[in-house]
Amino acid sequence: MGNRVKEFTEFRYKMNERILAEDNRVIKRVFSVDSLAYQEGALPAKTKELLGLTASMVLRCDDCVAYHIGQCMESGSTRDEIIEAMSVALVVGGTIVIPHLRRAVAFLDEISGAAPAR
Repeated sequence: MGNRVKEFTEFRYKMNERILAEDNRVIKRVFSVDSLAYQEGALPAKTKELLGLTASMVLRCDDCVAYHIGQCMESGSTRDEIIEAMSVALVVGGTIVIPHLRRAVAFLDEISGAAPAR
């Protein structure tokens, strides 16, 4: 796992723990709803993570994109499925998504250990 992936994962875990230590029901409930939304249901968790990735790219949230790439990998998505979800985001979001697509593919390469294409 690359340095960016390690740093992102460690910071996310540390700060989520810190945030959830606050005595705030709204924060805790939103975190809970977020977790519940991605559980198995009528749609498989894998599909939900691909949807989360696409939405995150359209909304241009690099942290969310990185998180969902990791979750897509954990839920069994292939590289081709992840790239296809990114292509849908590009069509829906337009060319403004391209910088996020670059960072997303770089993160995917790092998390999957794939050598960048030349």
